[in-house]
Amino acid sequence: MRVPSRKEDLSMISRTQPQYELRARRHGPGDTEIEIWQLPSLATPQIAGPLRLAGLRGRNLELTEHRVLRRLKESGIRLDLLPIEGMGSALNEETALRLALLFRTLAPMRNRDNMRLVADGIEAMGKEEAGYWLGMSVHRKNPRRVLTALRILLTDPTK
Repeated sequence: MRVPSRKEDLSMISRTQPQYELRARRHGPGDTEIEIWQLPSLATPQIAGPLRLAGLRGRNLELTEHRVLRRLKESGIRLDLLPIEGMGSALNEETALRLALLFRTLAPMRNRDNMRLVADGIEAMGKEEAGYWLGMSVHRKNPRRVLTALRILLTDPTK
């Protein structure tokens, strides 16, 4: 029996995990849009083409940009080096889950204090919990209800 080397073992893991991509597009000076996409892989045979999970642009992105940039820096991605045309960069699963959930949850919000509470709550979540909430918000019949419930849980002052 042949034992796989460490290099072969790592390459097999990366092929069997879901693949995510960050796409950033500049629409003008100070107007950047960031999107998280899930790509087809062996782990996700139901996905035939790239699937957009979430995106954020404008005021809500500006309010949370420091959190997003910190998360991306931990993954080794610099937005200032990405091209204007929207080419992407590969993301690891944990970063993609948290950013997609953050983007989906914050997109319709307007209250700055509630946005801060929600962002803090999502950052405090574990990988499994973030994956659960993102899955619920992507695959449910009424994802708005799921995201509303998450916003209420994270902004409830009686916790």
